[in-house]
Amino acid sequence: MNVELTEIVQRHLTAWQDGDPAAVADSVATFSDPDTEEPLGGAALAAHAERVFAQFAGLKIEVEQQVPSPTVALVSWRLTADHRSAYLGMPATGGTVSVRGTDVFTVDETGVHVVRTFDRLAVAAALGFEARFTPQADGDRQFGVSSRTPVGRTARPGVLALTWLDVRDDAEAADVDLLSVEVVKSLRASKGFLGAATFDIGNRKFTMTAYDREESVRAVHARPHQRAMRRFFKSGLCTRALTSIWVPTAIREYARCPECDTVVTMHQAEDGIGVCDCGWSPEPEPLL
Repeated sequence: MNVELTEIVQRHLTAWQDGDPAAVADSVATFSDPDTEEPLGGAALAAHAERVFAQFAGLKIEVEQQVPSPTVALVSWRLTADHRSAYLGMPATGGTVSVRGTDVFTVDETGVHVVRTFDRLAVAAALGFEARFTPQADGDRQFGVSSRTPVGRTARPGVLALTWLDVRDDAEAADVDLLSVEVVKSLRASKGFLGAATFDIGNRKFTMTAYDREESVRAVHARPHQRAMRRFFKSGLCTRALTSIWVPTAIREYARCPECDTVVTMHQAEDGIGVCDCGWSPEPEPLL
C-alpha cells in the first residue's frame, strides 16, 4: 500500500473518530455503507456522517488488521459508540454498541472511494433488539410488527380504545414508541385497565387498549398521554392521528383441550371457565 493511500486511510478513520463530518467528506471522493442507498460524496457525505454522529456518540474505531496493496486498502476494525438517537426505528437506548466491520479503499482517477460493511443485525442485537423480517408492501397490503402488554386481568372488556398515528420517518417512529411506553406504564396502575396491544403497519402506528367499562377510559388521560397529545397539537409530532372508543357487541372464546383435542367453549360458562368432558379446564386469559 503506497504511502499516500496509507495517509488517506488514517486521515479518514481519524475524521470518523473525531466526529468531524466535514473532515470525513474531505478525506475521500465517495463513501458508502449499509445505511446509504448509493455512494456519497461532498455535502451529501458530510450530512450522512452528521446523522451517524447524532445516532452514535463517542465513536471509536480500533483497527484490527490492514491488508496492504498498491491501489487497494482493506481495513478490518471494531467500532464502539454510545447509542444516542433513533437508528433503524430503534429508540435511543443510551447503551454502548460494539460491532466489527471492514472498510475497502480503492483508488481511481477520480480519487479514493470507500465501501464500509458491517452487520446491521449485530448492531440491533447489541442494542437489545431482535430482528423480525416482513414482506415488502404490495399493491393491496402493508406489513409490520406488533407488541402486547398484558396485566394479568381476565375480566371481559366493556370498552376498547383504538388510536393510530402516522409518522414521517424512523426517528419520529422511535419518538412515538417512547411516548407509547410511558402511556402504557401509566395505565398499568389503573384498576379498570385490562391490557394493550400495539402494531405498526407501514408508517402508521396503532394502539388498542381494553378497559372494564367506559368510565375507566378516563385513566388514559394521565400526564404521559397529555404530554403525547401536546406533542401532536403543539410540537408538530406526526402528520395525522385518530382516537376512538369501541363497545364490543360479542366476545367469544374457545380453548382446545391438550388431552383429547376437544374444543371447549368458555364464553358460555357462567364464570367464563369451561370444562372439557375429560375434566380439563383452561385457565382464563386476558383479552389483550
